[in-house]
Amino acid sequence: MSGVGSGSDVPASGPPDHLAGLRGIDLVRRTLEEARGAARSQGKDVGRGRSGPVRRQPGNRRRRTWSGPGPDVRDPQLLGAVANDLAKSRGWTPRVAEGSVFGRWRAVVGDQIAEHATPTALNEGVLTVTAESTAWATQLRMVQSQLLAKIAAAVGDGVVTSLKIVGPAGPSWRKGRYHVSGRGPRDTYG
Repeated sequence: MSGVGSGSDVPASGPPDHLAGLRGIDLVRRTLEEARGAARSQGKDVGRGRSGPVRRQPGNRRRRTWSGPGPDVRDPQLLGAVANDLAKSRGWTPRVAEGSVFGRWRAVVGDQIAEHATPTALNEGVLTVTAESTAWATQLRMVQSQLLAKIAAAVGDGVVTSLKIVGPAGPSWRKGRYHVSGRGPRDTYG
């Protein structure tokens, strides 16, 4: 088998002589007209797209709709919007809101509070926040209503209904299953 130009008078380097003066889209249109004329001379039906009837499935009566210039559900969507739609359709919205309290803690309460306090548990609307010192626990108790307002604004009302603010845990002196009540070794610490 030989190349493109064999068996015809079309040189491989450019258009035929009668099309040599044409450039760009004019050359394309003229070439297409000649190809259609050659097909018509062979008895072919040219310029109508499909040659046979469109076969439709018997159960599929929906018309094809095309996306217009405006937004459409078939357009690419942001991942956050798709995740929110999925959470709503599956009934996960309350659990996602609870998880966003932990995930967005620094953005909700600010850098200063987030450096000294972390959320540790959320049970039935009660958020347990552990402070790094008893002084920070006292400060957080004083601004508790403001923290609740910030959390409600960020993740929604009713997700967190109250705060339980605790300080750092002291050492435990229990070392086994059995326990004898009494003062214990605390006399060393003050």
